[in-house]
Amino acid sequence: MSEMKFDMSGGAAVLEATGAIARLGLPVAVVAVIGATENLPDGHAFKPGDVLRAKNGTTIEVTDTDGEGRLILADCLTHAIEQGAERLVDLATLTGAIVSALGNTYAGLFGPDDAWCEAVAEAGRRTGEPLWRMPLHEDYAKFLESAYADVLNIYEARKAASATAAEFLRRFAGDVPWAHIDMVGTAWNTGKAYAPKGGSGWGVRLLIELASSLA
Repeated sequence: MSEMKFDMSGGAAVLEATGAIARLGLPVAVVAVIGATENLPDGHAFKPGDVLRAKNGTTIEVTDTDGEGRLILADCLTHAIEQGAERLVDLATLTGAIVSALGNTYAGLFGPDDAWCEAVAEAGRRTGEPLWRMPLHEDYAKFLESAYADVLNIYEARKAASATAAEFLRRFAGDVPWAHIDMVGTAWNTGKAYAPKGGSGWGVRLLIELASSLA
């Protein structure tokens, strides 16, 4: 738990990349949404079995309180679309399972739009922040079916944990081209010469390059 201070690495990357894009004067309209909230227990904390209502009206049954980040991300995606975003890319230290799959070398890339995912992956290749495309599938979406709400926040059997997390988020992207980056393994303590310990700043260069490619 002590390393959860790095669990805001996705939001930090978005913050710093947005500032860099502005300083570089790139002629591209960027909507940056950061789900900045404290994660501490109190009398208002949600509990297993609770049913929450997301910003877009979707009801979510909480089966595991450790799946809190995706609840925030869901509303962030909805808010970005409401603000006029025409393409979406989210970065999050979302699942430990992605580390089992890809270690500290690649971050996982999920998305249904091949052209948009390739544009995001190319930005990663150009900046030395590589992504590995991971699958989405209707079977993974079925894992999230709930008897009491529109969707579960976590599939309790923990099969395909990274993919089911992405399928959860997919529900909130609508028809907007969307790419989800699960970056736990690359966000901190990577052992790289330029950032052997602590936060790596992973994702900042990728987002700047992506914005540049669209300018």
